[in-house]
Amino acid sequence: MRRPALPRVVTLVAAATAMLTALATPAWAAPGVNPATVDRDADPGTSIPISKLVSTPAIPPKPDVVLLVDTTGSMGGAIADVRTNLQTIITNVRAAQPGAEFAVASYRDTGDGAELFRVRQDLTGDATALQNAVNGLAAGGGGDFPEAWINALFQVSSGAVSYRPDSSRIVVLVGDAPSHDPSAGHTLADATAALQADAARVLAVNVGPAGGGLNDDGQAATVAAATGGQLVDSSPDTVTAAILDGLRDLDVTVTPTVVSCDPGLSVSFDAPSRTQQSGTDVPFAETIAVAADAAQGATLHCTVDFLLNGVSGGDAFRQQISVTVNDVTPPVVVVDDQTVEATGPAGAVINYPATATDNVDGPLTPTCVPPPGSTFPLGATLVTCTATDAAGNTGSDTATMTVRDTTPPTTGCVPTNNPSGGNVPGSYNPDGFYQLTATDIVDPAVKVYIGDAADPSVKFGPFPAGTKIKLVQAPGAQSRVKDGTGDIDYKVTLRGDALITAVDFSGNVSSTAVCLVAPPPK
Repeated sequence: MRRPALPRVVTLVAAATAMLTALATPAWAAPGVNPATVDRDADPGTSIPISKLVSTPAIPPKPDVVLLVDTTGSMGGAIADVRTNLQTIITNVRAAQPGAEFAVASYRDTGDGAELFRVRQDLTGDATALQNAVNGLAAGGGGDFPEAWINALFQVSSGAVSYRPDSSRIVVLVGDAPSHDPSAGHTLADATAALQADAARVLAVNVGPAGGGLNDDGQAATVAAATGGQLVDSSPDTVTAAILDGLRDLDVTVTPTVVSCDPGLSVSFDAPSRTQQSGTDVPFAETIAVAADAAQGATLHCTVDFLLNGVSGGDAFRQQISVTVNDVTPPVVVVDDQTVEATGPAGAVINYPATATDNVDGPLTPTCVPPPGSTFPLGATLVTCTATDAAGNTGSDTATMTVRDTTPPTTGCVPTNNPSGGNVPGSYNPDGFYQLTATDIVDPAVKVYIGDAADPSVKFGPFPAGTKIKLVQAPGAQSRVKDGTGDIDYKVTLRGDALITAVDFSGNVSSTAVCLVAPPPK
């Protein structure tokens, strides 16, 4: 038996007011993630905290909305409201989500034959086709108080409606009575499982009395809660407003998802996801971490999508991260110790090599003090080389430049003139006059010593180079040195030949030169 029409619960004035309110709904805030881009510099091994705010859309992204309407005899007023104001629903939803599509389906009871469940229009963006489908809805049929909307929900999520991939799926169930359970062989558990497998949420619009009607047995609240939807109450002439309010009040789960990150960069959040009412701001604490071994000087990138109910919200919900890793490593400077032989009294010139290499800038030219090519004195001199990279990091190295004197002097015993005779004797030197010579590449004042070939214990000196002596051999006498006369500096009496050596200030000893004792006079 067909049930009587339910009484209206609002006046015509109230209904008109509700519709004007729905039509005058202000534009929603621009949805998206803020900040959408992060461009920072950071040291290796550090992290960057970011306060992230995701402004969710009032309507979930890429919505596929199925209007599933009870067309039994008591639903004439509700159907008329939907027919009159369908374009208001479409316009409002598309104001938030321009890509929204809609489908229209209807249900009655198990005794209503082909009207048990029908898809009047599959998902489409064609507003005219949708209006034609709703215009074809007519109230009639029905029997006892419960209807068969559990079967209708099962059919919608079992292939009767062709959802788009990655869409936000919302089934708007409009009715004024509970459902048989099971209905047409399908239980509430069956329908709930099918809806959950489709990731479809149920917005149940109760056109019956508040607290009863569609939810008279608690079924509508159960399926709405199980699918993340909700139950709203309405009167027959405010169905459109109730649908719009219900769509805006659906919860949205925001899930930060790292799409890609360059090696050395990672992103984490203080929560894997958060669920709030659509159209609100969802906060996250984001941490961007730079690895200790991240390539210095490189610019690393990450992309993060903030999914809405598991669906991409588009570019507005995609965050781009760019982190330039600071160069904190100083150049590696290399200068090695050098040891060279002195080339003169001032020491020696050392053209030592020095290099500098930076992990980012590559080869650099170091500055050294004293610089290569300097004349280094005898002994050890500390050299410091430094190099600074473009980031201001300075590296240094030190080395010891050692100039040594290991070259012995050169000495000689040169026959010289006889002061009394004025002659310059030849190599035979019958008079025994000699000049002691000694030179050194470093020491300008070499010390000369005289030894006795016949007595190893004898060592006279030191004498300066250029000293002139009169050498006399007295085999039985004591070796001695006496002042000479004229330009002869010393008279040297030895038992044997004179052995001349020179010693520089570094202690290097020359080879021995021999001054032969003049032969006895004839």
